[in-house]
Amino acid sequence: MWSSRLFWKLFLVYAGLNIASAIVFVLIVSGRQQTQVEDQVEQRLHDSAVIMRNSLEGVFQDGISESLQEKVRKLGAETGTRLTLIDKDGIVLADSDQDTLDLVREMENHKNRVEVIQAISTGFGSSKRISPTLSEPMLYYAVLYEKNGEPRGVVRVAITMAKIQKEISSIEKLIWTIALLVSLTVMLLTYWVVARMIRPLTILTHAAESIANGDYDQKLYFPQHDELGILAQSFNHMSKEMAERVRQLQASGDRLSTVLEGMVEGVIAINERQHVLFANESAGRLLFFSPEDAEGKALFESVRNHQLQKSVTEVLKTLEPQRMEVELESTSDRILGVTTTPLPGTPCPGLVIVLFDMTELRRLESLRQEFVANVSHELKTPLSSIKAYTETLIRGAMDDPEINKTFLLRIEEQADRLHQLILDLISLASIESGNQVFDIINIELRPFVESCLVDQQKVAESKQIELLIEESEPGIKVKADEEGLHQILGNLINNAIKYTPDQGRITIRWQREEGNMVLLQVQDTGIGIAEKYQARLFERFFRVDKARSRELGGTGLGLSIVKHLVQSFNGTIGVTSKVGEGSTFSVRLPRG
Repeated sequence: MWSSRLFWKLFLVYAGLNIASAIVFVLIVSGRQQTQVEDQVEQRLHDSAVIMRNSLEGVFQDGISESLQEKVRKLGAETGTRLTLIDKDGIVLADSDQDTLDLVREMENHKNRVEVIQAISTGFGSSKRISPTLSEPMLYYAVLYEKNGEPRGVVRVAITMAKIQKEISSIEKLIWTIALLVSLTVMLLTYWVVARMIRPLTILTHAAESIANGDYDQKLYFPQHDELGILAQSFNHMSKEMAERVRQLQASGDRLSTVLEGMVEGVIAINERQHVLFANESAGRLLFFSPEDAEGKALFESVRNHQLQKSVTEVLKTLEPQRMEVELESTSDRILGVTTTPLPGTPCPGLVIVLFDMTELRRLESLRQEFVANVSHELKTPLSSIKAYTETLIRGAMDDPEINKTFLLRIEEQADRLHQLILDLISLASIESGNQVFDIINIELRPFVESCLVDQQKVAESKQIELLIEESEPGIKVKADEEGLHQILGNLINNAIKYTPDQGRITIRWQREEGNMVLLQVQDTGIGIAEKYQARLFERFFRVDKARSRELGGTGLGLSIVKHLVQSFNGTIGVTSKVGEGSTFSVRLPRG
């Protein structure tokens, strides 16, 4: 209450009006009272003068005498006034304020006194002035004394203004006291009334501030049934509705925020001045800026891209949605699809920019095109050979026993190559689709590796390549599909044999690793692989030396199949190699 500015405004206004009214009232009453007192004093002086005139029969004929002076002094003392007898020529015959008759004789002639002149002229006269005799302000009242219609003298009665002022002051003091008491009473009543009026408003203000600070559970209870009571009921209803609306907005905002933050696509909202209103984490990640720091700033202070800026400016100008692709000048070489859409409203309040990372899509598109080209080429080569040999046989080579046998063997070789390529493509497609069902079991490596080496022994012996096994400890098992593991080892050993010169060496070793894994390695002493090619070694149809690979009969899909099989068994594969020293393929599989 003490801190309420409205309370003090109302209270001080009413208090000021009350004080002003009291002062005006006192001034008016005091002025009126002073006039009434002076009128009463003047009336008393008139009565005293009339009484004196009637009691002084014959004094003006006798003239100045000691007995007259003594009589006048006694009357003055009894009435509390100054009595003066003046003859018609202005000579003072007696004065109650003079101690001796000699002093009376020494008094000035009063013929020119205002009240004396008025009395002789009209019968009565009065005036206020400083007495030359007593040197103090006095109120004079004079009455003409006549004898047989002939003026004989003037009876003057006077009283000091100090007595009048004393009487007026006492009355004014009483009036001020009463006014002060009334004012204090009125101010207390004003305080109570204003406080009673302001208290509900203060409560309402505090409740409104609480709502502004987010506390919507505010209830007001006023016992009055007037406008304040109706206002409290309306406020309670408004608070309830607002709380519900805010909860709905918060829920909707949270859902929208969750959706936007969970989107892979970047979303940026900007106003008509191109200042950022909102940006999700994906947008910051795609354009390399901090959404929190960018909010409220110009978009192109955080994102410096000429193509994007041009698109935003164009859409703000034309108010037509626009789609485009933006290449980011960075080490990542990202390609973004950008859709810029104006927000509804007139004038346009801003734009929404949606960003799509199309880098992987473009890479996959490139891989698809490369894959189609590679498959077409790989299929075309054996088919062309088969067609050429067949046409040669048809044109007469069939009659030559040596030539037709050679050609038929070549046709068979190319058909086997074509068949193997198709089988690899089907196997790779099946593994990548996730439709192939694996029977994951515990496989002991020693006997399994030995059986795989038996399958490759004949090819290895033809090149005088030594196949070795290094076992760190017996009985190590892995979790894998038996056929899949056989395909993994078969491809790795077969590749090692192909790219290892005659009289080389291939070593298969395995050992336990931390994290419940087993490391299985196939090491050769072959030609090796340059470091720049190692990252792409497991891509489909990728060959370091394409001519040599085709000469050796590879399809280019073996290592890609190996990678997908290893990943299907929850493992990993890697390679280390040096040109001219050989390669080591490392497969990590879960321990059985």
